[in-house]
Amino acid sequence: MVSPLFIIQNDPAVPPGIITGQLEERRIPFRVIRPGDGVPLPAPEEAAAVIVLGGAMGAGEDDKYPFLHEVKRLIRLCVDRDTPFLGVCLGGQLLADTLGSEVAANFRGEKGICRVTLTSEGVEDPLFAGIERSFVTYQWHNDSFDLPPGCLLLASSPDCLHQAVRHGACVYGVQFHPEVNAAIVEAWSDAVTMNAGVLNYHLADFLRAETEYLASSRTLLDNFFHIARLDS
Repeated sequence: MVSPLFIIQNDPAVPPGIITGQLEERRIPFRVIRPGDGVPLPAPEEAAAVIVLGGAMGAGEDDKYPFLHEVKRLIRLCVDRDTPFLGVCLGGQLLADTLGSEVAANFRGEKGICRVTLTSEGVEDPLFAGIERSFVTYQWHNDSFDLPPGCLLLASSPDCLHQAVRHGACVYGVQFHPEVNAAIVEAWSDAVTMNAGVLNYHLADFLRAETEYLASSRTLLDNFFHIARLDS
């Protein structure tokens, strides 16, 4: 049996979004694992690659969310085994924490459409092949992480310096969300505000940028699938 891509969903409110549809289009086998429901995590040798999604919890809230201990253990093993890995938002913060970097709560947060700029290393990195140096992302985070030891900085934004990092050849963490769609944006906005004007602002802003956002996000995901040799 072909080893699947494992998608770790930490939070019921933070689903894989466009990732699953893209995998289905490309006939790439995958499994979504929800460790908060008590589902055991895979061993790295079982996985062709691993994506860890975001969540409302903080990277240091292991005591409140004990399953984060196991998620971090999986990330550590992915790093040690050079298993292709993509950490998204909280997933990127968990990678940084695992590598010994500080994750700061309520620091350099961003919400909504945000333009991110690649560093010179990012321009040359295969994760960003075919993506403009300045590209549209969607952000929904309060916390941020320092550059982890041994990592290259690949992208930054004016409000959050460490937007994308790489460790080794194929372990990545990004602060932004390449997986959202309009339904997810609406749900997140609705969850944090009773103000319809704010909700409409977030949704309208996303819809205006949706075409450009999806182009860069789909390219990034395809690049990760290629790095992980899932499309061969």
